[in-house]
Amino acid sequence: MSDMTNADNELEPRLITETGLDQRLADIIEPVLVGMGFRLIRVRMLNQNGATMQVMAERNDGTMSVQDCEAVSMAISPVLDVEDPIEKEYHLEVSSPGIDRPMVRKSDFVRWQGHLVKCETSILIDNRKRFRGKIVEANADGFTLERDQVAYGEEQKVVIPFTTLSDAKLILTDDLIRDALRADKLAKAQAANQNEADDQE
Repeated sequence: MSDMTNADNELEPRLITETGLDQRLADIIEPVLVGMGFRLIRVRMLNQNGATMQVMAERNDGTMSVQDCEAVSMAISPVLDVEDPIEKEYHLEVSSPGIDRPMVRKSDFVRWQGHLVKCETSILIDNRKRFRGKIVEANADGFTLERDQVAYGEEQKVVIPFTTLSDAKLILTDDLIRDALRADKLAKAQAANQNEADDQE
């Protein structure tokens, strides 16, 4: 596990960010989320149900409850109304990143080491741009992937620098579900203990 503190996590920039309108939305939303103790994972404008703005976020400890989603929605709606970056009517949808989550920060690769991920790079690495495999190591510069399928002549392991990453997502497996549920339970227990300690002060 990483020795990053929560303060580091809060300030840790995303490796994979939006472009165009989505980037403008992220710039508006992110300061509000950070002020509330949340991290932005992703913003996407989707053409479904007319138009839907999908915001993925989580607490710094990786949890995100239904109440958290409602609180974030209520906090960002007025800010979006004032800034008014979208020309048409839209639905706002706030959610957790889910178990098969997008991987957008270096700490995600540290936290989910040992799990399967699929990713794309912006440049060719080992004559490919798409990879799938287990994260076997992660450091400040990149991560090592142990591919689950290799073509003749390819190395099993490949090092992917964070600077080349254009998309990454965990792959749903039984191990991932078990570890995600365990991490969620632990984070909730720690939050409850912290609240108890605060109440006693």
